[in-house]
Amino acid sequence: MPSATAVPQAARLRGLKPDWLNNPKVWRTEVLAGLVVALALIPEAISFSIIAGVDPAVGLFASFTMAVVISIVGGRRAMISAATGAIALVVAPLNREHGLDYLVAAVILAGVFQVALGALGVAKLMRFIPRSVMVGFVNALAILIFMAQVPEMTDVPWPVYPLIIGGLALMVFFPKVTTVIPAPLVSIVILTVITVGAAIAVPTVGDKGALPSSLPTPGLPDVPFTTDTLTTIAPYAFAMALVGLMESLMTAKLVDEITDTHSNKTRESVGQGIANIVTGFFGGMGGCAMIGQTMINVKVSGARTRMSTFLAGAFLMVLCIVFGPIVSDIPMAALVAVMIMVSFATFDWHSIAPRTLKRMPAGEIAVMVITVACVVATHNLAIGVVVGSITAMVIFAKRVAHLAEVTAVTDPDGTTVVYRVTGELFFASSNDLVGQFDYAGDPKQVVVDLSAAHIWDASSVAALDAIETKYAQRGKSVEIIGLNDPSAHLHNKLSGELEASH
Repeated sequence: MPSATAVPQAARLRGLKPDWLNNPKVWRTEVLAGLVVALALIPEAISFSIIAGVDPAVGLFASFTMAVVISIVGGRRAMISAATGAIALVVAPLNREHGLDYLVAAVILAGVFQVALGALGVAKLMRFIPRSVMVGFVNALAILIFMAQVPEMTDVPWPVYPLIIGGLALMVFFPKVTTVIPAPLVSIVILTVITVGAAIAVPTVGDKGALPSSLPTPGLPDVPFTTDTLTTIAPYAFAMALVGLMESLMTAKLVDEITDTHSNKTRESVGQGIANIVTGFFGGMGGCAMIGQTMINVKVSGARTRMSTFLAGAFLMVLCIVFGPIVSDIPMAALVAVMIMVSFATFDWHSIAPRTLKRMPAGEIAVMVITVACVVATHNLAIGVVVGSITAMVIFAKRVAHLAEVTAVTDPDGTTVVYRVTGELFFASSNDLVGQFDYAGDPKQVVVDLSAAHIWDASSVAALDAIETKYAQRGKSVEIIGLNDPSAHLHNKLSGELEASH
């Protein structure tokens, strides 16, 4: 008989384990999802290595270490981090001019920057990204995923096209038969068997580059530890840190919405930094969250836990080292079909439906279109998000600027006029405030009632000072009433100190 204390202890230990560890169905989903993602990561990592100008093994090692580490330290379950095109574009000039060791040093420094930015709360800035920018980000991403497949469908043998169509058909109709095995995995296996069995000559994964034959080994980059080295790599490292965090946090927010769950963005920011530091010590090219592979994992395969992310990285190395010859025979057409399906599933079709566009404010449609255009034009998601957010803020400021209204009521005896100001007073709305008073025609006593307004900045205080000055020049007095506590504090602090600005 177990002791009375042993039973509660066993119960406590069971309580520490996630529920899904005892669910075979979840295990199967996570394992198969990880396998599908690993297969999709191989050609992507090789392609990004080519963009960065490094050996394919550098990109594959980065994808392995990023996925494994982020599965442990990241803040968003089931999200995939690996080598990405955005990071490759940032570090390519550094590798071209100074070599791989400088690139690896930059990856480590970028990780340090990300840990610091995460600790400082950079993730909180996500609240300032409007929904229209988020929709534009998602749609642009879907377009980029599709555009990345176009070279694989150009100037290729004709059997590639029926293979892609067959792969798409399998992914559409196989789930109607069963969802036990992910349709993308079925598609990849069947198309590989067909091309190998029938000896069909089409581009394969092996044509992209040689797969590594051994695990990466840790080490330090061979660079001089001097101020010159730091000044050389710091700009690239900081750019990589910002781009990586922005893509990762945007992807985490998207997965939050898809899964209807919350994630720890600060932990994710710090986790991305730790993953890049580890990746640098193992000679990888660095990375961040991958939206395409994350969509395969979460939306197509139905994964929801850290296991799928960990296994994606683990399977990646197993496939390369143990099953390299078999993986090399996978036709690119099979992976192209998977990514086209991901592109279709990622795009927010509701956002461009005529019914939606009729109801949506013109400003929000413009922000979405500008975000998409910037991302597609630059192939940089970070630039699109920044430009889209700035555009949204300008439109918002312009809209809010017109909400500040001034109405005047003169006392029956004609000795006092009361101006009631309603709305938010900030740099945009306060510019028009000064011109809404009748300085010459008003009586000697002027009251400005701000009980229905709020002062947000120095521009508004300067505008109120200017109003008082203009009345004083005509021998009239102004009394400002109704200030709420924050507005009164700001007004008392700055009033009379801003003459030089007007």
